[in-house]
Amino acid sequence: MDNILVTGGAGYIGSHVCLKLKEMGYNPITFDNLVTGWRDAVQFGPFVKGDLLDPSDLDLVFSTWCPKAVMHFAALSEVGASIRFPGQYWRNNVLGSLNLLESMAQAECKKLVFSSTCSIYGESDKDLVLEDTPTNPLNPYSASKKAVEDMISGFVEAMGMNVVRFRYFNVSGADPKGRIGEFHKPETHLIPLLLENICTKNGRIEIFGNDYPTPDGTCIRDFIHVEDIANAHLLGLEKLLADNAKDEVYNLGNGIGYSVREIIDSCLKVTNGDIPIVIKGRRQGDSSSIVSGSKKANLELGWNCQYQEIEKIISDSWNWVINGDFNR
Repeated sequence: MDNILVTGGAGYIGSHVCLKLKEMGYNPITFDNLVTGWRDAVQFGPFVKGDLLDPSDLDLVFSTWCPKAVMHFAALSEVGASIRFPGQYWRNNVLGSLNLLESMAQAECKKLVFSSTCSIYGESDKDLVLEDTPTNPLNPYSASKKAVEDMISGFVEAMGMNVVRFRYFNVSGADPKGRIGEFHKPETHLIPLLLENICTKNGRIEIFGNDYPTPDGTCIRDFIHVEDIANAHLLGLEKLLADNAKDEVYNLGNGIGYSVREIIDSCLKVTNGDIPIVIKGRRQGDSSSIVSGSKKANLELGWNCQYQEIEKIISDSWNWVINGDFNR
C-alpha cells in the first residue's frame, strides 16, 4: 500500500481526496496544522499535526512515512482576507510551499499533485477559460497561488520533479454518502453559506454587486462537485505514478456558468426555504465571469464531470448541512 502525503488533508477538498485515496487502496497521510481544517474530517488514514512553516515538521513526516507522492492542498484561501492581510497569505502559501518542495527534494520524493485555482486567470474576455489563457491574478490569494505554480516549475527543471497542477473552479457539494462535507469558520463560500442560513433561519445572503456585465447583473461562476474534483486528483496521481507526466496543468470545471442569483434560486428550490437578500457593492478582487474549459483533462486523464446538474451539487450539500456529524 503506497503512502501518499496529503497536506491540508483535514480541509474540505483534502478530506474528500483522502476518502477517495483510501477507497482506491492508498494510505493517505494527512498533514495539517488544523488552523482551517477539522480533526474530525480525518477518517481515512493516519493524521500528523504539523505546519508547512516548520521545516522540522516536514522532515519528520517524510522520514517517518516515506511517501510515494504528495498532494498539496494546504493554503489560506479567502480572497477578502488576503486583501486585508496580504503578508499572511504570501508567508503561509508561498513560504510554506517552498518548504514543502525543499523537503520533497531532500527526501527524493519527486511526484506532486498541486491544488491551484482558476482565480489566477483573473478577468477574461473568452467564453471559456483554457489552460493557455493568460494569467492575471486580481488579489493576493490568487497571486500567491500563481507564485507557487511558478516556483514549482523551477523545481521541475532543477530537480526533475513530476507535477500535475489542477486549476479548479468553484468547488461545492459533499460526499454523496454523507460521510464528510464542507464547513468553514467563518463560512464565505456561497452555497454552504446560503444553506446554513436557510437551515438556521438566522441570517441573510449578501450579493456583492448587481451591476456586472452579465444577464442579471451578478457574477457568473462555474460550480463543480467535490466528488468530481476528488476523482480528477486520483487520475492525476495515477498519471504521475506511471511516469506519464512531467509538468501538466489541467482546468477542472463543469463548463457551465451560473450567476449568483441563479444559485440562490436553486438553493431555495432544493430546500423549499427562504432567505432575505441584501444587495451590496462590488468586492475588490472579484471578476465578473469565469467558466472552465476542461477538455484537456478529459482527453489526457479520461476525466468527466459526473455531477453536472447544479441541483445535485446543492442537494448533496444540503444533506450534509442537515445531517453532518462533525460540523455543528
